[in-house]
Amino acid sequence: MKTYLVPTFLAAMTIGGTASAQTMATVSTDLNVRSGPGVQHDVIGAIGSGDEVSVLGCIDSANWCQVSGDNLEGWAYGDYLNVKAGDEVVSLYPNRETVGVTIIEAPVGDPTTGQDAAVGGLGGAAMGALIGGPIGAAAGLVIGGTTGAAAAEDPSTEVTTYVTSNTVEPIYLDGEVVVGAGIPENVTIYEIPEQPDYRYAQINGQTVLVNPQDRLITYIYR
Repeated sequence: MKTYLVPTFLAAMTIGGTASAQTMATVSTDLNVRSGPGVQHDVIGAIGSGDEVSVLGCIDSANWCQVSGDNLEGWAYGDYLNVKAGDEVVSLYPNRETVGVTIIEAPVGDPTTGQDAAVGGLGGAAMGALIGGPIGAAAGLVIGGTTGAAAAEDPSTEVTTYVTSNTVEPIYLDGEVVVGAGIPENVTIYEIPEQPDYRYAQINGQTVLVNPQDRLITYIYR
């Protein structure tokens, strides 16, 4: 897995002159870590479902947090980070202030405007937002548990060869690409010859396999 180290200047940030403790979070599904706060940035690795990370801080104006764990440091989408709030486990967003996570400024020069920044910087069509996905915490979930969709079996060599050899129009959607997230109806998903159980698309810089019946992402090529 490729890793990318982001400067850890945020770890020393203070609030009101007092050093702020890092927040620990558990990811609720296999989650991308990107080199910057937004889908326009490269995926530099992934955190496994149920793994714990340190949240160094979250941007107030966007749903992105800087995280560190397992020799990997970068930015992750806040909806899929679970934190302890009293006796409950909740999604970090929209509960970041309740759990006392550090609020940080966006990196200098980074617009952090999700799909608009992605389209402006990389080309492709902006088509709305990913739908749902295994977001956040469930009642009674224990930190260290998972709420994500079950991992899909690896696709066949024939499927992989076809989708990686036949590129399609890139699409950028608000939200992160995770197994179980839904593709909006206005986004084209493409057929794979002799594979009626699969469609595919390129979403937020990654090729994904999609169930044609419910349009949910079932596999992500990382």
